[in-house]
Parts: sequence; structure tokens; C-alpha cells
Amino acid sequence: MALQKRRNLLVLVVIILVVVIVLSTFVYLHFQGPFVGNVESISIGVIPLELNSLIYVANDQKYFSANGLNVTFKSYGSGFAAVNGMLKGEVDIALSSEFVIAEEALANDSFYTFGSIAKYNIYNVVARTDKGINNISHLAGKKVGVAFGTIAQFYWGNFLELNNISPSSVTLVNVPNGQSANSLANGTVDAVVTYQPIINQIKSLLSNNTIVWPAQANQFGYWDAACTTSWAKAHSDLIVRFLKALIPAENFITNHQSQSIAIVTKALNYSSSYLPTVWPNYQFSVTLDQSQILAMQDESRWLISNNLTNTNSVPNFLTYVYVNGLESVKPDAVNIIS
Repeated sequence: MALQKRRNLLVLVVIILVVVIVLSTFVYLHFQGPFVGNVESISIGVIPLELNSLIYVANDQKYFSANGLNVTFKSYGSGFAAVNGMLKGEVDIALSSEFVIAEEALANDSFYTFGSIAKYNIYNVVARTDKGINNISHLAGKKVGVAFGTIAQFYWGNFLELNNISPSSVTLVNVPNGQSANSLANGTVDAVVTYQPIINQIKSLLSNNTIVWPAQANQFGYWDAACTTSWAKAHSDLIVRFLKALIPAENFITNHQSQSIAIVTKALNYSSSYLPTVWPNYQFSVTLDQSQILAMQDESRWLISNNLTNTNSVPNFLTYVYVNGLESVKPDAVNIIS
């Protein structure tokens, strides 16, 4: 009988410990107390896209202020422009694709990426069926619009290779993403490489005369937070606070999808019907993955082979990754082999 009582007591203690841990985690993620210390201001360069959903949710739910951060945003037309703005001192942190990081690293060693805040699979090839394009092989002999020197062109090259289409059989036309819909609609090109919401714009212009194929072949792209090396060394505490604010935002997006979509829809002034259709194309979490290093190596080799850079050697991308911040906040999210 005494042994049974001790067992029951042990079980009760374990249950209490589990409840305490769960409750403390919930309290930390959702009800962080007022920040004790100096409130610091940071500026973030963004392209107004759903790729920044963790940022918008963290801002809406006051996770930044809970970590002593006063955040302001500066909009840019591209990730490349945001990173260049960061390098010029216009903003403290820039958000962009890993392709931009790879491209900049070929000419500049004065910046870090310190975390990916989203993974995405959003690029597609959109073609006009009324131009005789009903399957991928019909792209041969056609004009295809793509933004030259961007990740869209990189994905296009992979798309051709995977589908055994000779690059020389297609005429490439330099079409910036913002002009994709009109260029396809007015017949300047027969197909484009682009992403949402531009694809919806194309469909509205061309009715049912379009066909869409995924361009990334299930290869994720990464949306990164970057800063200068000097800023990281002088403000390592702010990087930690910034990342700390994103961890509860991850949890919020996971557990409150509808509310998260509503927050991002409002932040970007989207129609209420748009985000639910594209949300599955994204993974919103803070990571530093080895797969991103491999992707940047591939992309830098592509830039070199296509004479889009003045250098001819692939950088050691490990020197462009600042791991200390994320390691101190979420160590299991750092999967880079040094």
C-alpha cells in the first residue's frame, strides 16, 4: 500500500511539472511582461509581401515592444534595393531572398544574414494557351519574359534543364516582375516567370487563356534578415531581441492561422480572398539551414557562369552567416555545418 502511494505521488508530481512547463511556455509566448531596460529603435527595409508575415504578426501582437524594440519600416521595390539600402545605412535590417545575399556576397563582405524568416515555393511559369502553348515543350520557339539577373531567371534555367528544353530554343526578354502581367497580356511575350499576386492579375487580364507550371521544382527559397557586420557587432543584443520577438510570432501563426491571415491581409491591404489561396506555399519560422548554404552556392555558381558578376570564385558563405543570435534564442533552429 505504501509503495502504491509513493507511485501515485510520483505520478502527481510529474503531472504538476508538465503543467507548470506548459503554462510557463504559454505565458512566455503570449503574455511577456513589460520589457525592463532601454527601449531601442530599429528600422527594417521590406518589400510589402506576405513573405514578411512573421514581422507583421510580431508587430501587430506587440512582440517587438515586449522585447524593448520600437520598429519602423521602410518600403523598397525589391530585396536587392532593400539590401543596398541597408548597406548605405538607410535601414538597420533588410529582408530579402537568399539569392540577393548570394549575389551581394560576390562583391561585398561587410554584411551578415542572421536568420531566414520564411521559406517559399511561389515562382511559376505562366503561358498563353492562345499562343499555342498547351504543354511545356511548346515553349520552344516562344518569347519568355523574366527579370534578368534575378532568382526568377535562375529558376527558369533549372526549369529548362529539368524539362529537357534547350535554352537556345527560347527567346528571353528582360521583363521586370512589375511589368509581367501587362507584357504577357499585350503580346510582348508569350510566357513569363513570376509569382502571386501577379499571376492573379494575369488571369484577370487573359481570362482562361493561361496555363501555369511550377518553376521551383519543390526547391524552397529563403527569405532572410540581413544587417551589416558592423551593426551586428555593435548591436548583438538587438538581434537577440528581434529574434525573440519572432519566436512567439511563429507560434501564433501555427495556432491562429485565420487570425494571422487577417493581420497580414490588413497590413498589406490585400483582398480577403487572396492569402488563403497562397498560404500553403510558405513556411513561416526562423531558421538557419544548411540547405540555404547549398542553395546560395548553386546560385553564385550560376551568376558566375552567366557573367553576371565580376568575380569567378564562390564565396565561403559560412562567413556571411551570423549564428550567435539565433543560437542563443532557438538553438535547434540552427542546422549549419561549420
